Amino acid sequence: MFAIFSEILGITAPVFAMLFLGLMLKRLGQIDAAFISTATSLVFNVSMPAMLFLAILHADLRTALQPALLGYFVLATVVGFLLVWGWALWRVPRVDRGVYVQGAFRGNNGIIGLALATSLYGDYGLSLGGVLGGVVILSYNSLSAIVLAIYSPNAKASVWSISKNILRNPLILGVLAAIPFAYWQVRLPAWLTTSGEYLAQLTLPLALICIGATLSLASLRESGKVALGASVMKMIWLPLLGTFGAFFCGFREAELGILFLFFASPTAAASFVMAKAAGANHQLAAAIIVITTLAAAITTNIGLFVLQWGGWI
Repeated sequence: MFAIFSEILGITAPVFAMLFLGLMLKRLGQIDAAFISTATSLVFNVSMPAMLFLAILHADLRTALQPALLGYFVLATVVGFLLVWGWALWRVPRVDRGVYVQGAFRGNNGIIGLALATSLYGDYGLSLGGVLGGVVILSYNSLSAIVLAIYSPNAKASVWSISKNILRNPLILGVLAAIPFAYWQVRLPAWLTTSGEYLAQLTLPLALICIGATLSLASLRESGKVALGASVMKMIWLPLLGTFGAFFCGFREAELGILFLFFASPTAAASFVMAKAAGANHQLAAAIIVITTLAAAITTNIGLFVLQWGGWI
């Protein structure tokens, strides 16, 4: 288990380094609110869609396509989303509900989940995790667009407006555009792929720097209770329910392990980008990302230990 703990720290430590860099750059006056707004827009509209396109393009859809596992993950995601939303209607102020729901159900599977799946299960983990990642991206972004549109101060919550928000979402468009290329194994010219990778590599560091620059002790105190509630939901309750359901449905070994890792991943940095683009409480989104990323080093190890101790993975 020490090796797994070290692996998790190796993934999460660079995340915190970039968050700290963003905080320091803001305090030193090297970046300001205008930069944060422009950089976040660049990530949301350009670099992150490019990253998602390439992730789907490189996934092996033919060999790792498992309809039962993919279907279960979508079902568990929708059920978890509805449970969190129902809880938010009861316990969370309306102005923060969209960000709370998104932060509580949306995991960082494309980076942390996939990296751990590959570390534990090698090429099989990479292949299955990559295909599952495509389903993750579509489901997470569609559900996030819905809940943010309903509670966004800048949008109307009609069926037509929500549909337009989903169909115009650059992250969803990037995934949809990549699926035909991945399925028919269409290869782009090497120079175009390399240029796309340069662009995609901007995504995570730039998003994390913006998140770090947005953080402050005052904002953490203000959003503390709501952020902590979303973090507990994301890192404890939803992984427990999702993994128990997978066990009950008969998933075992690598499939169960990968499902757990995806359910147990901390909140994705993209939630901050989408919250800011929607005009929602992006400081709350940033606080949830920080808390869940910190918690992941503990909760993921405990979950893997229990599953391995039981002989189920």
